[in-house]
Amino acid sequence: MIPTMIVAGLVAGRLWAIPLGGVAWAGLVALGGDCGWDCLPFAALLGSANTAVGVAVHLAVRVPLRAFLRRG
Repeated sequence: MIPTMIVAGLVAGRLWAIPLGGVAWAGLVALGGDCGWDCLPFAALLGSANTAVGVAVHLAVRVPLRAFLRRG
């Protein structure tokens, strides 16, 4: 469920959400029984990458919008 972590990054919009998203995704994968201990680092990497995409989109919208609103 790649969109899950992208949405989490969009909602949080902060850089601290990236490692938290990786740990959370690895935990969800482990608890779901989808993989063993050997694939958890890869799951954490994918969770972090997907969360980073969401955070990047959030910041790409927020920073110019704030600049526009401050100027107005």
